[in-house]
Amino acid sequence: MMSFQFKIPNLNTAFLIGGTILLSACGGGSGDSGSGENLSGEVRIDGSSTVYPITEAVAEEFRSESPGVRVTVGVSGTGGGMKKFSRGEIDIVDASRSMNENEASMAAENNIKYIELPVAYDGLTVVVHPENDWVKDITVAELKKIWAPEAQGTITRWNQVRPEWPDQELHLYGAGVESGTYDYFTEAIVGKSHSSRGDYTASEDDNVLVQGVSTDPYALGFFGFAYYDENQGKLKAVPVDDQDDSNGKGAILPSLETVKDGSYAPLSRPLFIYVNSTAVVRPEVVEFVNFYLDNAAELSEEVGYIQLPAERYEEQRNRFEEFVQSSVQQ
Repeated sequence: MMSFQFKIPNLNTAFLIGGTILLSACGGGSGDSGSGENLSGEVRIDGSSTVYPITEAVAEEFRSESPGVRVTVGVSGTGGGMKKFSRGEIDIVDASRSMNENEASMAAENNIKYIELPVAYDGLTVVVHPENDWVKDITVAELKKIWAPEAQGTITRWNQVRPEWPDQELHLYGAGVESGTYDYFTEAIVGKSHSSRGDYTASEDDNVLVQGVSTDPYALGFFGFAYYDENQGKLKAVPVDDQDDSNGKGAILPSLETVKDGSYAPLSRPLFIYVNSTAVVRPEVVEFVNFYLDNAAELSEEVGYIQLPAERYEEQRNRFEEFVQSSVQQ
């Protein structure tokens, strides 16, 4: 398979890409669908900007299989994507966290059934400007001190975090509240999902955060590892110390190895796609998902994420096949 170089999207930009092969075992589908290059139809995807690079890479490879299928990939954040998914407006949602209770209730009200499929691992990355020469590492307690709700208007300078750090304004950049990255970060660091200070530059578009931190010597931000990996020349990653004395490892930098082996804690997390049961009666959707699971291991690492163990992908393929069969029979 060719090497894939992804280009990180601007928020609300849709990419029209296509491709698929027909799953002969699937029943149903539109009458004009064929097999191979003759397959047609549409696959609608939206959601997490973190998961987007993997989905775009899969869709780009998918193009060569069946150019007659149109795949649209939107980027409205996990929360925004989940709203569309739970209303039945899209076939697949990219998600950097699991569906929450409110989203599941909305889906149930709209008679939307679904399957959750893990596709890769990510390490949320804490970053500073490359000229920042004072932050050699940071603890989870210090991150909480910075980001907790009570820090708003109170923790505003670097030396309030550590006395030896400079007496300069602290400028914060982080995921917007519609982002699954925000939910995960706040739960892992603050201790409660969707709970943080509000006086920071927030965006569901990680490009905005990259731009902010890379141009501000007194900035600190966080986002998915792939966005750091793509912009290493502009940013410096900060090793995080979870202060768990039992592991004795101290501060750990995020990397393919440290996320995979679990030593980068507590900011390692799984990434998901969710698939709508009403969509899998269409062969182009089924084959897209199968293609995704067949290629996610290689492509997730090519775009800066961490693949699941091989047996996990096999498990997801088997689960998805059962889900398709049960959905078609209903």
